[in-house]
Amino acid sequence: MSRVTQIRTLIALIGGLFSILAFAKPVELDEISRKEVAERIAPVSSVCKEGEECAANASAVASTSSGPRSGEQIFNQFCTACHTTGLLGAPKKDDKAAWETKLSAAGDFSKLLGNAISGIGSMPPKGTCMDCSDEEMSNAIEFMSGLKP
Repeated sequence: MSRVTQIRTLIALIGGLFSILAFAKPVELDEISRKEVAERIAPVSSVCKEGEECAANASAVASTSSGPRSGEQIFNQFCTACHTTGLLGAPKKDDKAAWETKLSAAGDFSKLLGNAISGIGSMPPKGTCMDCSDEEMSNAIEFMSGLKP
């Protein structure tokens, strides 16, 4: 098959596909399908400006926090992948010797906590818990290591 024949065949195929799409009738969606599509493309969140009614409601939601999460909660949600397996040299949970070594290298608990907050070695800042407070990070270290501040 020559190059010219291939190009003509390709043009005919594209033309045929275009004509099919141009003359196709839209499929009517039933009400349930419309709702499913609307849910899938709905915005995930919205932005409120200070002074708007939605901004007043946002502060009420934010103030319903139950306090800092426990070390166990933080560990189970954010730390377990690395600190259970020792991935990339992370000290394992309940490995007293490894945690004592980390504490000695840091100097004291507050510096060890500072390393966890700012990131050290392969650990990014705050591990994978971007919304953890310093207190929650401390709780997680205490839970994993048994060390006390």
